[in-house]
Order: sequence, then C-alpha cells, then structure tokens
Amino acid sequence: MSARFSIDFQAKSLRQRALDYLAKREYSYLELAKKLNQYAEENDDIAAILDDFKARGWLSDARFTEMLVHARKTKFGSARVANELREKGVADELITSAVAEIRLNELENARTIWQKKYKASPATREEWAKQARFLQSRGFGFDVIKKLLNQTEPDTSLKE
Repeated sequence: MSARFSIDFQAKSLRQRALDYLAKREYSYLELAKKLNQYAEENDDIAAILDDFKARGWLSDARFTEMLVHARKTKFGSARVANELREKGVADELITSAVAEIRLNELENARTIWQKKYKASPATREEWAKQARFLQSRGFGFDVIKKLLNQTEPDTSLKE
C-alpha cells in the first residue's frame, strides 16, 4: 500500500507543480513539459497530465502565443518573436498568425524603438550599419530597417 501511496502522491505533486506554474503565467505545452520533467520519475506520465490540462482549457498554446506577442511586439520585430515561439514549441500555424499580427505595425514599432536609442538619422555609412545592426538584433527584417534608416529626416510627427 505504501508504494501505491507514493506513486499517487508523486503524480499529485507533478499535477500541483503544473498548476502552480500556470497560476503565475501562461506556458506552452513543451515549455511546461520541460519544467515538469526535472521533477518526474520513470513511471510519471507528464503527457497525460498536460493533455488533461489542455482538455480542460487550463493549458493553451494559442493563449500562450497571444500573451507572448502582446508582451514582445512593442520591443521586438517579427523574426525575434517567431524564433522565441519556435523555441517554446508553438505550432507553425500559431506562429504564422502571430507574425502576421506583428507585421501590421512593425515599421511603427521599429521607429519607436529606434527613436528611443538614436536621436538622429545616420549621417555616415558606419552609423547606418550600427543602427541597422541594433534593429536587426531586435528582430526586424532588412526591408523594415531599410525603410526606416533611409529616410532623410526622422519622422517628427510621432513626437508632436
């Protein structure tokens, strides 16, 4: 009887850990599975727990994607957000729709980020390259970077 009790207790413990994680923020299926894997024993079925949570609506990759996009779209470009979603194990369909949402305002987001870091348009090739590398590290595509940096004067209408 004590062996059965310890197995039930461990399964409950993993389940409780998963609930505790989800109470703090949204997680993707893969991300939560990795977190629980550190506490699992051989006979634990993490997939069964996560599938149950998914069926109950407690775990959702779509909600996780929405949360991550909302948090990142004003700081990063579509490429960086898409890469982060891929690393978290989100399905390609969700990534595609997230990228489409981010690209709607990507130039404006890039301009806002650029204006916080740089006060003037690049005057030399070296400055242009430095600013382009900064925007590229934030996940913006070359087309957006080129549109933004090739403007002769920064758009001051956003500041007024």
